Amino acid sequence: MTATKPSTTPEDRRQHKARRTRDALATAACDLILERGSAATTVEAIAERADVTRRTFSRHFAGKEDAALDFVRRDGDRINALLRSRPADEPPLLAYRRAVRDWLTDRDDPAWHLRPRMRRLLALADSEPDLFAAYQRIRVDAQEESIRIVADRLGTDDARDVRPAALVDAAAGVLIAALRLWARGGDRDAGAADLAALVEWAYDALTSEAAAATPDSTIEE
Repeated sequence: MTATKPSTTPEDRRQHKARRTRDALATAACDLILERGSAATTVEAIAERADVTRRTFSRHFAGKEDAALDFVRRDGDRINALLRSRPADEPPLLAYRRAVRDWLTDRDDPAWHLRPRMRRLLALADSEPDLFAAYQRIRVDAQEESIRIVADRLGTDDARDVRPAALVDAAAGVLIAALRLWARGGDRDAGAADLAALVEWAYDALTSEAAAATPDSTIEE
């Protein structure tokens, strides 16, 4: 008896087509912004490069910067999904760190910034105001979701308890600092494989400094 593959539904096919279109637009936006700069890149040019209409672009993205940085949004979603799946008794900071590690080392679905030229795009986001603003919006959205996840893990209300936001801001800040340092290295330096090691080093630095900053109860104020 031979196993039969599950049939794909019309809804599955629509979702796959939409995902392919979105990816094509994101790739076109990234390529054009790297070639021309953000100011000289138009939505019409992105749609033309992806072989879709201007209206199709608007169904997927609010603007060209959002399209070019779609990989950042997707990676944020992946980190949050991994954070949700961490063991419930794992301390939140460690859970976030391990979620990031699993995202960076996933060989089946490599993080988007490991693709060619993503390093240049991340570096450009530091110097192009519109790209920087879009990057910040996407980052904040991802961190807000992380805060809700951590609050749930702690069994608390993040509107009243500062711990979820403090933990997420610290953990995400380490990742952002490592990414910025890595992006500034340029495409010819050691490469994406070293990003995971750089992130681990940065987390070690955070935990070491946090331990050193703990007030000594034996010292009188």
